[in-house]
Amino acid sequence: MKSGLVILDRDGVINFDSDDYIKTPAEWIPIPGSLEAVARLTRADYTVVVATNQSGIARGLYDMATLNQIHHKMTGALRDHGGQIDAVFFCPHGPDDNCPCRKPKPGLLEQISSRLNVSLNGVPVVGDSLRDLECAQAVGALPALVRTGKGKRTEDQLPEALKGVAVFDDLAAFTEALLLGGLEPLIAPVSSDS
Repeated sequence: MKSGLVILDRDGVINFDSDDYIKTPAEWIPIPGSLEAVARLTRADYTVVVATNQSGIARGLYDMATLNQIHHKMTGALRDHGGQIDAVFFCPHGPDDNCPCRKPKPGLLEQISSRLNVSLNGVPVVGDSLRDLECAQAVGALPALVRTGKGKRTEDQLPEALKGVAVFDDLAAFTEALLLGGLEPLIAPVSSDS
């Protein structure tokens, strides 16, 4: 039996983000320490899943084949470091498509719960944007913010309902905290009525 489940956003958590989108495998560049962090989670027997909005598809900036190539590069780089992503869940829709799986709506996380047949109650969801945290909160998961990507800006703009969220410098710092004893003591209870 695995130690548990960790859900990661992709851009801004595992790799550098770009306001112009990550449109090619060459633009996918890991944040220092992120590959090693996923490898540590893998060695600790965690199931690691990615949940990512990829509206660049709806916007016509890249196609499914290119997205698959980007994810192939990511999984290969992780494998080279001893890490593994067990699944990648993504929403290809744009913000105006009203898709239930586009974060902050909970559809992607609900898909993960259904596909893996697990409750997401208390499962860490690591992101760099408010939509990641709100999505986690909507399903009873444990939102965790990293300061990489858009994280510093997000930290400065946290709404009252998310003021108790745990904040980490990066994915490596989150992983260290999780493996040293979990996240519960680091996090004040987060209200679920927002």
